[in-house]
Amino acid sequence: MKNYQKILLSLIFMFISIPTLMLAQDTDAPETAFIWSANDEELEWADCPDFLPDDCRLAVLQGDPARPNADVFFKLQGNTKAPRHIHTSAERMVLISGEFHVDYEGQDPVVMNAGTYAYGPAGLPHTASCVSKEPCILFIAFEEPVDAIPVE
Repeated sequence: MKNYQKILLSLIFMFISIPTLMLAQDTDAPETAFIWSANDEELEWADCPDFLPDDCRLAVLQGDPARPNADVFFKLQGNTKAPRHIHTSAERMVLISGEFHVDYEGQDPVVMNAGTYAYGPAGLPHTASCVSKEPCILFIAFEEPVDAIPVE
């Protein structure tokens, strides 16, 4: 991956994290419990990295995506494919809606339906497709900073 692409991805994820950082300024305040729903009107959806489809969206649920241990919703519109890419972090995923196909290099493709859990190892190239008419919304917990790096 070229340096300008890494910088662009970093800037995108930093932009996504600004609201979270603003809420976390009071370090003396006790941590509170909260919940998000994929259709919550207050959820802030941002664009995905440029190599992903134009209507792809990310919403930060918890944490700072530029740091370890952030959680996000990833939305891919129906009948849309995410090109081959990797993540520097392992992904722990649960599909919220839609039918999602993931094709990890060297493995049989997998089909995810709502409620399905999947684990994706760091650095393993894969493609993903939302094959349903409705959007696919995926909850993803990242161990390392959130990223997606295109692979040819």
